[in-house]
Amino acid sequence: MMLFRCFCLALSLALPSLAESPIRPGDRIAFLGNTFADQLRIYGYLETLLFQRTIENPVSIRNLGWGGDMLTARDRPTNFPTEESTLTAHGTDVIIACFGMGESFAGEDGVKGFQEDLNDFIASHQGKKYNGESEVRLILISPIAYENHGIRTPNWERRNGELKAYTRAMNQVSSDAGLPFVDLNRLASKLMEDYNAPKMTGNGVNLNDYGYWCVSRTLADSLISGAESWRLDVDAGSAKASGRGVKIGEVHVVGGGVRFDVIEETWPSIGAPTSERVHRLLDGQQDRLTVKNLSDGMYLLTIDGEAITTANNKRWGEGIPLSTTPAHRALEEYREAIYDKNINFVYSWKALNQVHIVGERRKSTSGRALPAEMIEFNNIAKAKDTELSANALKVKKEIAKAQTVQA
Repeated sequence: MMLFRCFCLALSLALPSLAESPIRPGDRIAFLGNTFADQLRIYGYLETLLFQRTIENPVSIRNLGWGGDMLTARDRPTNFPTEESTLTAHGTDVIIACFGMGESFAGEDGVKGFQEDLNDFIASHQGKKYNGESEVRLILISPIAYENHGIRTPNWERRNGELKAYTRAMNQVSSDAGLPFVDLNRLASKLMEDYNAPKMTGNGVNLNDYGYWCVSRTLADSLISGAESWRLDVDAGSAKASGRGVKIGEVHVVGGGVRFDVIEETWPSIGAPTSERVHRLLDGQQDRLTVKNLSDGMYLLTIDGEAITTANNKRWGEGIPLSTTPAHRALEEYREAIYDKNINFVYSWKALNQVHIVGERRKSTSGRALPAEMIEFNNIAKAKDTELSANALKVKKEIAKAQTVQA
């Protein structure tokens, strides 16, 4: 049995230079767009990353995405609040717009019309001061690629050609307008070529939990710079170690194993929501502990007596992803808090049963109570915005606790 003493942590976060980033600390952000935008709020990976990178002056995000939305087809129920009123109520500094997937079903013949509609969309927001002081900034996000699920996704090659054409059109429009543009189509296309990795979608079009994890880090890096994933490299033979994102203290060899202290210098990374091997291109996004030159055998990694993961000496020598340490679990709880904030906003903005608003139940007890309830949900969402900053400080404290690790 070999002993590791690691994660005796003191956390000090150094924010990068953000002068040229499309997103700035303190920005009030609104997502507009289709199902891709709408479900960003459900999984919360991107928002967690943006909070991590602006924690001293955190961003505030409202997701106005709506499943199936397109630039010129954005139907809303009767008496639904206008988009402008919602953007103004949030004091929006930045709009992140996600379109192109639904429009692409018009084929390449529809590309020109899409460009015209996108220009009209940009013009409808340019010059507006939703925050009351400065003109709103716009960022455009391309559609993803179409994933091959065999007979469940007919014409997937043709569809990918169309999606690339719409992505090029969006790139051209954003370039002409001088707007930031994030090409997720190219990233998704490359990832989907790795057939040994988990599927990113359930139907070729809509990302699943793992799919949102796949694209969120790249999307976040395009919006605001952040730290690289942790690398802890330990050599049990020479008693030497090096780290990235962490500072590793003196290594002590104990019975063929090692013991060492670690001081974190950056946040941990969000663990991939899969037990399978992640896409090759994304392997570097996982925090990883490597211990070389262990003697033959199985090793159980524990932290404060809690089992974390088991692997043989060969796998430890190759490196084990870290995703279930106390630090990572604290970050996962933070992501859940972001979801809680988002669902309260959705209840305040998108009433789920319109029959209580304009239908036969509007005069019922529940119908009469609904307006006040929606206001209260909005107040809760605002309060949770404030709590997220405090929760992040709790995450820091959890990460900074001294922890004893054994293997």
